[in-house]
Amino acid sequence: MVRTFAFLALLGLSSSAAAQQKAPAYPLITHDPYFSIWSTTDELNGSSTTHWTGASQSLTGLVKVDGVTYRVLGQNVQSYDPVVPTSDEKAYQVKYTESAPGGDWMQDTYNDQDWKTGKAPFGDNPSLGGTPWKSHDLWTRRTFDAGNLSAADLFLKISHDDNIKVYLNGEEIYAHDGWLNKYIYLPISDAVKSKLKPKGNVLAIHILNTAGGAFLDAGISRLSAMPGEKGIEKGVQTAVNINATQTSYDFTCGKVNLTLTFTSPLLMDDLMLLSRPVSYIAYKVAANDNASHQVAVYFGASTNVSVNVSSQPVTTTKYTSGQLSVLKAGTKEQPVLKKKGDDLRIDWGYMYVAAPTAAHPVQYISNGGDAMQAFARGTGATAKQDKDLVLSTAVNLGAVSSTPKEQLFLLGYDDLFALQYFSTNLKAWWKNDAAQTIDKQLNAAYTDYAAILDKCAKFNAQLHQDAVNAGGETYAKLCELAYRQAISAHKLAKSPQGDILFLSKENFSNGCINTVDVTYPSAPLFLLYNPDLLKGMMNGILYFSESGKYTKPYAAHDLGTYPLANGQAYGEGMPVEESGNMLVLAGAIARAEGNADYAKKHWATLTTWAEYLMKEGFDPANQLCTDDFAGHLARNTNLSLKAIAGIRAYAMLARMSGQTAIADKYEKNAKEMAAKWIKLADDGDHFSLAFESKNTWSQKYNMVWDKVLNFDLFPAAVYKKEINYYLTQQHKFGLPLDSRKTYTKSDWIMWTAVLTDNAEDFNALVSPLYTYATGTTTRVPLSDWHETTDGKMVGFQARSVVGGYFMKMLDAKFNPSSSAASR
Repeated sequence: MVRTFAFLALLGLSSSAAAQQKAPAYPLITHDPYFSIWSTTDELNGSSTTHWTGASQSLTGLVKVDGVTYRVLGQNVQSYDPVVPTSDEKAYQVKYTESAPGGDWMQDTYNDQDWKTGKAPFGDNPSLGGTPWKSHDLWTRRTFDAGNLSAADLFLKISHDDNIKVYLNGEEIYAHDGWLNKYIYLPISDAVKSKLKPKGNVLAIHILNTAGGAFLDAGISRLSAMPGEKGIEKGVQTAVNINATQTSYDFTCGKVNLTLTFTSPLLMDDLMLLSRPVSYIAYKVAANDNASHQVAVYFGASTNVSVNVSSQPVTTTKYTSGQLSVLKAGTKEQPVLKKKGDDLRIDWGYMYVAAPTAAHPVQYISNGGDAMQAFARGTGATAKQDKDLVLSTAVNLGAVSSTPKEQLFLLGYDDLFALQYFSTNLKAWWKNDAAQTIDKQLNAAYTDYAAILDKCAKFNAQLHQDAVNAGGETYAKLCELAYRQAISAHKLAKSPQGDILFLSKENFSNGCINTVDVTYPSAPLFLLYNPDLLKGMMNGILYFSESGKYTKPYAAHDLGTYPLANGQAYGEGMPVEESGNMLVLAGAIARAEGNADYAKKHWATLTTWAEYLMKEGFDPANQLCTDDFAGHLARNTNLSLKAIAGIRAYAMLARMSGQTAIADKYEKNAKEMAAKWIKLADDGDHFSLAFESKNTWSQKYNMVWDKVLNFDLFPAAVYKKEINYYLTQQHKFGLPLDSRKTYTKSDWIMWTAVLTDNAEDFNALVSPLYTYATGTTTRVPLSDWHETTDGKMVGFQARSVVGGYFMKMLDAKFNPSSSAASR
């Protein structure tokens, strides 16, 4: 059905406000770690869209005005055909050795008869089915026939971990120190191609496993011929706006204006809606010259949304369900919950593109290049293969005047089973009602569209205003950018015990599931809008201990590697870190709900952790904290603050539970520790990185709970002394984490900023983060670990920890009078 709306009124936007929005990457489809699609250029039609990992998951959009076609979303994705396939395309073997070879081992004339033969890929992950590689060095040689390829556009396709040199017939074609987290394509020069022979060419590699993981897979591909975009013009983008639940773009396409809006309705007061894996893509068009024009719109989605790698074959279906015409795609293999790890996409379940049947959509399934050309020419297209396809839908809107017309498309994903939890496969939360199907969800999403958009508009406006009231306009923009990212790095389900589970993935840090020190920085967002979701982040860790599966006297680090939550995967615990985290968050939940009921259910476990902190927490041993990338540190003053806060939170919970004697004991200890902390950490005009470690400093972000939860452990003068010092240590893109390096964590800066007592100091700490978010050259979903000197990402991206940006709003909610005074 075609509906009409005022052009931007429903969103409460003006084009002047929208034009000011900028982000390192723009959220389009955001539901969970597997269903998450982004645009990584400031113009929506400036690049193809990707999964948050960077893998291609192309969405394309066109508008035809009086026969002229304009591209407004994405672009044709370059594709490659394997010549010398990698293991994700076809099984192969190579010659290899782990002992340094003599002679010109990289030459095609070298005799490798004494080398071993092994199946690719090589690495430390048995689930990939290749050859185990645990040594420091590995040399491989792969012989192949080239035929007549010297005139083709050839590329080295490779993924590796760690340092590497690659040779083709003795010529070095690639060298890199470090690792890749995905396959990349690198052009092979004409000079090297000229030396290819019809038979007996050799791809030779030397790789070093310097630290962490180990992986090697390499081959050669040629550029595929594509129809391209002949006859298709590029629409002119005039504005972009990001609010909590939507990203909206304005375009001029000849005589027509377009607003293209992506809505993922992540409203936390409705868990069924939050869990529903359906996003809206709405085209709203109106003539810009007071005349009438013939308009048609097109939306295409690559079947790569449903695969891990583009070489996986897919099946496709077209059908009608209720009020919708639907296209469906998924892998032929359907390896449900068979893979775990960080840089992975889902390759089970099915993606869906739907449009209302009343709009008389024309739907077809074809190869990528053909899809847009078919719409532009007004002809059909069919699939010529079983991979890398596009699900296309075109709708003719007929005559369009200055009164806007809207066409809605829906993109959904049914993952069949979402998670594995201690050997039990779990379905997504929306399937708690056994009668629900993805077709019912799609139709409900369509039927409820207007009502849901109204709810989103009201929520967007309220969040923005609350953020402005708490921290100002710049702060509000950062919160809006973080909102969908923080939620969509989780998956919502119900445990076999009937508990809510809201399990995070450590995106591009190590792929762990339900990591406690990811939950901790994420928590402010969920404490604000639905503490039950924070319980869902804690329940699995508590069950792990209370079931007897985990027996240590401190909290576990994680529950496994996403999406398999079967027990801790991280090799080393963080005893003080995780125990303090869990106790503080239990206290924060009690403050948010006004009672300690949640803590009472887990009192024995919380008591064990509180006792551990009493013994080991104040002056921590040489152990890791959440900033584990910085290495081990003994006597960590910021970690000590966490232990003190955890003990004080336990005292608060005991008092709320009527256990006065216990409350008095733990509160007394916390106050004594705090007084001792001030003396041992004192370093003149600031406090040190480690106890009695002079001329060092660090952000004391863990102190924020003393203020937010009114623990009354530290005088305001302590906060002021630290803040004054921090303001002398800033760089263009933010405050460094500590005195050891110039990199930072943006979530911790946001916590540290809450220790300020006036708007000027708060803005002085927050504004450089906005400079980073709008000026970084690293175009990925917001990274929380970046360099303060040049604004480049150091590591991590698309993680939930940006939920920590909402700490200032949480403080304003818990302490409205003191927060208002600081503004």
